[in-house]
Amino acid sequence: MEGASANYPRVYELALELISHVDGRIDAAHLSGFVAAYQEVSHLKLGELWAFPIMLRLALIENLRRVAAQLMKARKERDAADEWANQMLHAFEHDPSKVIVIVGRLAQARPELTQAFVAEFWRRAQEKSPNLKLAMSWMEERLADQHLSMEQLVQEESKSQAANQVSVGNSIGSLRFLDAMDWREFVETQSVVEQTLRADPAQVYARMDFATRDTYRHTVERLAKLSKKSELEVAVMAINLARERDGETDTRLMHVGYYLVGKGVEELESVTKMKHSPAGLVRRFGSQRPLTLYLGGILLVSLLVTFGILYWVASVAYLPLGSFLLLAVLLGVCASQFSLSLMNWLSGMFVAPRQLPKLDFSKGIPAAHATMVAVPTMLGSAAAIDDLLETLEVHYLANRDPHVFFALLTDFPDAPQEFMPADDELVHRAMKGVQMLNAKYKQERSSIFFLFHRPRRWNDQDGVWMGYERKRGKLSDLNRYLRGGSSQCFSHISGELSQLPHIQYVITLDTD
Repeated sequence: MEGASANYPRVYELALELISHVDGRIDAAHLSGFVAAYQEVSHLKLGELWAFPIMLRLALIENLRRVAAQLMKARKERDAADEWANQMLHAFEHDPSKVIVIVGRLAQARPELTQAFVAEFWRRAQEKSPNLKLAMSWMEERLADQHLSMEQLVQEESKSQAANQVSVGNSIGSLRFLDAMDWREFVETQSVVEQTLRADPAQVYARMDFATRDTYRHTVERLAKLSKKSELEVAVMAINLARERDGETDTRLMHVGYYLVGKGVEELESVTKMKHSPAGLVRRFGSQRPLTLYLGGILLVSLLVTFGILYWVASVAYLPLGSFLLLAVLLGVCASQFSLSLMNWLSGMFVAPRQLPKLDFSKGIPAAHATMVAVPTMLGSAAAIDDLLETLEVHYLANRDPHVFFALLTDFPDAPQEFMPADDELVHRAMKGVQMLNAKYKQERSSIFFLFHRPRRWNDQDGVWMGYERKRGKLSDLNRYLRGGSSQCFSHISGELSQLPHIQYVITLDTD
């Protein structure tokens, strides 16, 4: 920025301009239209868009300060007018001959005849018109020299007070509006980076949640700061890299996120000719060879500390070889503990946790991402089965999305033989319970609940009949079946499998 705003961020100047144009009354239409019009000339950075609400608050507070300063100045001018009027009225009541002396003093003081001063004196004159006639005549003559009139200044003062009142009201109302506005939506709507990334060839970016999209945009910001490219240019380069992979067998390469937060980030860094900082180089090496950096750092620090102390000891005292070697071993153990703590601390500084990219299913799960909630458990008793069925129904009532399905994934407890007397009764009770749940909610969907039950198998190592690999085995068998495998690993299945769509995800819940 240049001129008076040379040392201020340009978004602050934008905020001042907006407030001056709308007299402090900000709404969504004015805000979006003003920023969009400015960006037709020059694009705002992501950081500037996020800083805009803070700048608007500062500008509104500055507007209130300006109005308050005007009101204070007007208040002092009115007090001065009151003081002169009181002196003249007091003199008229006690010694009328001194009135002309006070008017002379007024003329000699030559106060600035501002709107507030004249309006207040005029108001007092209306109350005691004959007593202040001489002073009024003097004021009218001075104003006439300036091609002004007393009536004109009184009217302008009334308009000024009304305008200040409106401006204060608008500013306070706008501060409330700024607190209530969804700034995440504003930033995404106005950001040219956001609009560019939404052209993702894989058509995935726009369906991700806000936190994931924000992570992608932060990468664009980082690359722009460390290269000579603008944020828009970096975003366009990422999109172009994704478009170059159109038609690849691995569709992940067509997603812009592969080049922003995935393995393709190094390719994007190369295209943008980004210059790494020393800390960035350490992070990059650590992400490529984490174990080498971690163990190498521990070994290096341990050796440095150990040999440093041994060198100092050897320089100040003589020790027999056996004692020296014993000291070296003890120092090595202590130094390794110190270096281990140091590397753990440094790892927390240089290796930040990475946020996993997520799709936004807050408005419902699409059919292409149908999900099954599976509860791996054992059929131990009739009471336990009733509790499982009740819990499964509660899960459904809390998540009634049309593309979420619920299943009990069961087998029997370990036993000395393959079949136990109560097995059939327990299985039939569980299957009947699932059928009753489907019948209860059949008006919503034909089949919501499922039961997948496995028989016992002989385990040579433990010498018992048991469910193969227990919980992990149940989930593995279910995933294999949902991916098109055989259902022969299950001895009993309840639920209309013909109504079950292609399941994309399985969510596992413990029995409790």
